[in-house]
This record gives sequence, structure tokens and C-alpha cells, in this order.
Amino acid sequence: MRLLLDECVPRPLARHLASHDVAHVTALGWSGVRNGRLLERMLAAGYAGLVTVDRNLADQQDIPKSGVFVVLLVARSNRLDSLVRLVPDLLRAIDFATPGQLVRIDA
Repeated sequence: MRLLLDECVPRPLARHLASHDVAHVTALGWSGVRNGRLLERMLAAGYAGLVTVDRNLADQQDIPKSGVFVVLLVARSNRLDSLVRLVPDLLRAIDFATPGQLVRIDA
């Protein structure tokens, strides 16, 4: 599955999602793109889901109409060591997420 890691997610998290095709926003040159436009670009580029730590995204965007799913990781910090603990739940969420769904994973 094609996944995109948001700017605020450490790039090395992609190594823990090796069973998926994962890109980072910065690698695509999409840094600074506002969330609404980012979701549009993702859909056009064939990405199925966004992994983010941006807690405001759900309040700012109409995720059900976006055509992609969003997984929100909520941990003590945005550092890799905090987020990697959520990887088992993240992988399960990716397997079952549907377009337009917001999945919140708390530490």
C-alpha cells in the first residue's frame, strides 16, 4: 500500500513500515503544502493513507471526503523512539483503514 509520512513524522519511521511503499512529504518536495492541498495531491498521486502527528488535521480538513485515510499517532513526543512503540498498532490500522477514515492511535 502507498503511504505518505507527514512533515512532522521522522523519516526513519518508514523503515518500520517496510511492507508498504512509504514516502515522506519532504522527499516529494511537498514540504509546506497545506493539509487540504496535501490530501488532494496524495489522492492524485495514488497514495492511500497519510501518517501524521498533527492533532489539528481532523478539525481543519474534511477527511471523510478526502479519498484517503489518515492515521494520527499520539505519543509523548514526535521523536522516533516514542512513535516506534506505536508501529504494531499502526500496521494493524493500515491493514483495515478505508478511504475517508481517521484512525487515532494513542500511546
